[in-house]
Amino acid sequence: MTTATALPGLFSLGLARGGTELREFFRQRENVVFTFSLPAVIMLLLGTVYVKQPIQGQLFAASMVGAGIISTSFVGLGISIAADREDGTLKRLHGTPMPLASYFIGKTILVLVSSLAEVVLLLAVAWLRFDVELPTDPKKIATFAWVFLLGVIACSLLGTVVSSLAKSTRSAPAVLNLPYIILQFISGVFISPLTALPDSLQITGAIFPLKWVCQGFRSVFASDEYQVLEVAGSWELGKIALVLGAWCVAGLLLVTRTFRWTNDNR
Repeated sequence: MTTATALPGLFSLGLARGGTELREFFRQRENVVFTFSLPAVIMLLLGTVYVKQPIQGQLFAASMVGAGIISTSFVGLGISIAADREDGTLKRLHGTPMPLASYFIGKTILVLVSSLAEVVLLLAVAWLRFDVELPTDPKKIATFAWVFLLGVIACSLLGTVVSSLAKSTRSAPAVLNLPYIILQFISGVFISPLTALPDSLQITGAIFPLKWVCQGFRSVFASDEYQVLEVAGSWELGKIALVLGAWCVAGLLLVTRTFRWTNDNR
């Protein structure tokens, strides 16, 4: 009499998939260099031109860290899923007992590791080049942690949704980078304070997560006296948590409705 072998659990499969995702990502050296270096190079170039005072460095570094983790979560993850769909990886996985949730656990591990690495790199550049003071207050560090987690989750889900619009791996970078570049300008990354923008662009930027992630990080890197530079005149931490949390829920619902295993129905 033979005994059926129990299949690994959802999280065990997800962890195993996460290890595979990390190995595949870091083997692609050109992709790794480009993914991590682009935000750092932009920080160096724009910071050298615009940062003239210490507080400008603090605010700019905070916004660039926000843009950096959105790059790895929204853009990087979206392109990765589009590639998995085109080369048949998703189709093959769909034919195995591995649940879709395990696949996303693996992608989440990849995004969290790459986003943390991006944060470390950007903070190192900000500290070495612009003398940015890193937060030491436990309360500010805790704020950084929850803004980071909610921002990464929300933008990863949105990247997954938008990846379904890409017809191929070639088109994926354009499909994902275009909204990302636009949002950087209307979310307070390149233009600060946001009050310098027309009201219509301020309202548009406030709809999406990037604005709130950057604002949350500015509350960590700048003292409270500078919150008057925000549109509402305060850091609005409660509202940041509410908006990012809402995007996490909305993103999850959109993923369940838009996710495609193959490009056959394009």
